[in-house]
Amino acid sequence: MKEETLILIKYRLERAKESLEEANILLERGYPNTFVNRLYYSCFYAVSALLLIRGLSSTKHSGIRSLFHQNFIKTGLMNEEMGQLYDKLFDNRQKSDYADLVRFNAEEVGSWYGEAQRFVEKVENVVKDECGMHRQT
Repeated sequence: MKEETLILIKYRLERAKESLEEANILLERGYPNTFVNRLYYSCFYAVSALLLIRGLSSTKHSGIRSLFHQNFIKTGLMNEEMGQLYDKLFDNRQKSDYADLVRFNAEEVGSWYGEAQRFVEKVENVVKDECGMHRQT
């Protein structure tokens, strides 16, 4: 794998973790809609890194989602629950960002943080295993 690709993968994994931290702050401050946005983006960045290990990418969020399902969920490399979580965050991020009169309840969406955190950790472990990054860090 090219060095440039490894750098981009590492960057996207860092952005995934950063977005998780941002989500936590936003929920604590009472912004559940933006919390949902940042949770989605944490998983989006992680999936974008994951796709790069197969040389895959898309300029559209729906393309990233489709590639993730085709190459990792349907093949069994990732479990169905991960696909369902990604879909839930994708759909709810769309609602929170673009639909009028949508207000998420902090108590209802708060548990999504742990789910997203586990998602990012799982993806990061797969990426590191595939790229041999465990040996480099």
